[in-house]
Amino acid sequence: MLTKRIIPCLDIKNGRTVKGVNFVSLRDAGDPVELAEIYSKEGADELVFLDITATEEKRKTLLDLVSKVAQKISIPFTVGGGISKVEDVEKLLRAGADKVSINSSAVKNPNLINDLAARFGSQCIVVAIDAKKVNDQWKVHLVGGKVLTEIDLFEWAKEVEQRGAGEILFTSMNNDGTKEGFANIALKKLSDELTIPIIASGGAGNMQHFVDTFQIGRSDAALAASVFHFKEIKIMELKQELANNNIPVRI
Repeated sequence: MLTKRIIPCLDIKNGRTVKGVNFVSLRDAGDPVELAEIYSKEGADELVFLDITATEEKRKTLLDLVSKVAQKISIPFTVGGGISKVEDVEKLLRAGADKVSINSSAVKNPNLINDLAARFGSQCIVVAIDAKKVNDQWKVHLVGGKVLTEIDLFEWAKEVEQRGAGEILFTSMNNDGTKEGFANIALKKLSDELTIPIIASGGAGNMQHFVDTFQIGRSDAALAASVFHFKEIKIMELKQELANNNIPVRI
């Protein structure tokens, strides 16, 4: 069985790491370069860097900051925010990213997924999906969760896989920042219907939530921010707890 991955997430605004609740009420969480180095040393399996206002502000990801982070870590590094064409990915990979995450641009131009997968390989392409339960249906949202679409989460996830994405990063907007647990019912459905790995995001508040998303949600990886940024959960202690629950992890 493949080991489950623990992935701290750096949401970046104005060059700083921030964290909010339900995608709003952002507060400062520290210097991204310092945090990245700490997580790499503390046993994180991967790191995700999301420039959360790049799309809204119609600009590209902060390449110099990506480069500084890449120099400080020794784990796989995924970068997202403002990516809309092949050239953007080439620049990010040269700056030190191992994978890229696309979100709004993939919905607006689904062929971008095909193009990037063909050019760089599926293993390099993560499609992030921000979705919110609206009238009992999971609807995809764009531009950092600000724009509601009529696109169904599960149908879009299937299309993403067919177009060549290597992983899906699913963030439940309902759960984000609440510390009440991941959206495990939706995660299980995604895992049942797809063959590519699913990264759970949104809702981590304690170690049991991670146990639950691997056991109930059948997630392949769990991403979290505030519980790591504010030192509420230590990564190696979390991994030991997962191992104690017979969940395979890299220690």
